[in-house]
Amino acid sequence: MRQLIASTVVALTAVCAAAPAHADTRFLAYNATDRITSAMTKGITLEVRRGLFGAVSVNRLFSTTARGSATLESGGPDGVRRALPAGARETDLYAISQTVGDGRGLSRALCPGSDRTWLVLSRVRAARPLTMQAVGQWADGTFRHCTTLSYEWRGEWATSPGSTAPVPD
Repeated sequence: MRQLIASTVVALTAVCAAAPAHADTRFLAYNATDRITSAMTKGITLEVRRGLFGAVSVNRLFSTTARGSATLESGGPDGVRRALPAGARETDLYAISQTVGDGRGLSRALCPGSDRTWLVLSRVRAARPLTMQAVGQWADGTFRHCTTLSYEWRGEWATSPGSTAPVPD
C-alpha cells in the first residue's frame, strides 16, 4: 500500500512540475458574421492561454483590421450574467481592463455611457464560431446588456498581430 501511495505521489509531482511546459499561448482570429458585429469590428484576434488540461483563458483582444487591443481580466459580478438576454448560452466572463491598451475605448464603443464593461464569451475553441455578449454597469449600479457580437473562425496566427518576430517556416 505504501509503495502505491509513493508511486502516486511521484507521478503527481512529475505532472505538476511539467505543467508550465505544456501550457501555451495561441492567437485565434475571427471574422464578423453579421451587420452589427461588422459595424463594431471587422474581425478580432484573441490571445488565449491553453492550460495543461486544455482549459482556455483569454488574455487579450486585438482588432484584426485596425490598431488596437484590450487586456481582459477573468471574472466579474453575478449581475453581469443576469443581464444577458433570454436564451444566451455564453458563460466565460471577462472584464475589459480600463487601464491597459485601448480598453477604455472598446468599453465606450460596446456600451456607450457605462462605467465598466464585461464580455461574456462562448467557449473559445479553434475552428468554431464565437459569440460575445457585452454587458455594462451604469453609475446607478444597474447592469444592462449592450450588444451581441457574432464571429466565424478565420484561423490561427503564428505570432501576435503586429509582431516583428520572425515567423517559422
